[in-house]
Amino acid sequence: MARVSKKRKDAVAKIDKNKSYTVAEAADLMKEISTTKFDASVDVAVKLGVDPRQANQMVRGVVTLPHGTGKDVKVLALVTPDKESEAKEAGADYVGLDDFITKIKEGWTDIDVIITMPAVMGKIGALGRVLGPRGLMPNPKTGTVTMEVGKAVSDVKKGKIDFKVDKFGIIHAAIGKASFDAKKLEENANELLQTIVKLKPAAAKGTYMQSVSMSSTMSPSVRIDEKSI
Repeated sequence: MARVSKKRKDAVAKIDKNKSYTVAEAADLMKEISTTKFDASVDVAVKLGVDPRQANQMVRGVVTLPHGTGKDVKVLALVTPDKESEAKEAGADYVGLDDFITKIKEGWTDIDVIITMPAVMGKIGALGRVLGPRGLMPNPKTGTVTMEVGKAVSDVKKGKIDFKVDKFGIIHAAIGKASFDAKKLEENANELLQTIVKLKPAAAKGTYMQSVSMSSTMSPSVRIDEKSI
């Protein structure tokens, strides 16, 4: 049987398992129960009352977190030469086209987001087997296939994230770091949760938000009262 550390026991002791907290209270608790030596990621998990197998119940969207994610996002802009300077000025870490397509085919995926243009999606489509399983395939619905390359790169760098319900009906998203003050975590979480509320499919029946929780890397999770959202 795995031994439970003293820090873990102390963290668990601070959470009332019989209580559902407000987003603000959960954010405050993150500051108390995150005890890792590194700057832990703070995540929100939302169980939705939808059937992801049904196209009319798929929940997917994008949101720009007011205070960013705290993560240095590596952006690759796969663009034609006339758009390269725009991408570079906006802060893209890597800019190009054919050379990077070749690198990706050879297995290189040391990036977090790919921004591209409609005109070159024909070339990128062949990368689906490499990019798809890693969630890196550009998609017009998430704003990563656009002619406004500079804006798309800038938005991602500022904290724009995309999310999608998984096959179990759960959305997982990082909303900041343990080093953020509680108010920033609260505001980021609320921005995500309100966006998910607005995306409720018309075909979804019964309770939409079935459970919501917040946790940091290696910390116990804190149940959030759905009615407070």
